[in-house]
Amino acid sequence: MTWIILVLAGLFEVVWAVGLKYTHGFTRLVPSLVTVACMAISFWLLALAMKTLPLGTAYAIWVGIGTIGAFIAGIVLFGESTSWMRIVSVGLIVLGLVGLKLSSA
Repeated sequence: MTWIILVLAGLFEVVWAVGLKYTHGFTRLVPSLVTVACMAISFWLLALAMKTLPLGTAYAIWVGIGTIGAFIAGIVLFGESTSWMRIVSVGLIVLGLVGLKLSSA
């Protein structure tokens, strides 16, 4: 259950990261409210996961999910580059996350 909570925390991180782009520096009300709400939920879920998981593992997984999700969202929503170097770099992040999961009990 802890890992599911951590994944949810990471997904909410993706939403708030994308939301930041839509807030235009927190000058647009609705995107700003959604972003701040998702930040709060993401941090709360991360804190719940950290009750059981080690700090380094939980935080790295949370940031990794956010990084990969924001990377994909940037490509899909904002037409960002899909160069091979970017893809390989994100693939290395995925490998690191898998390694952390496999090394955690």
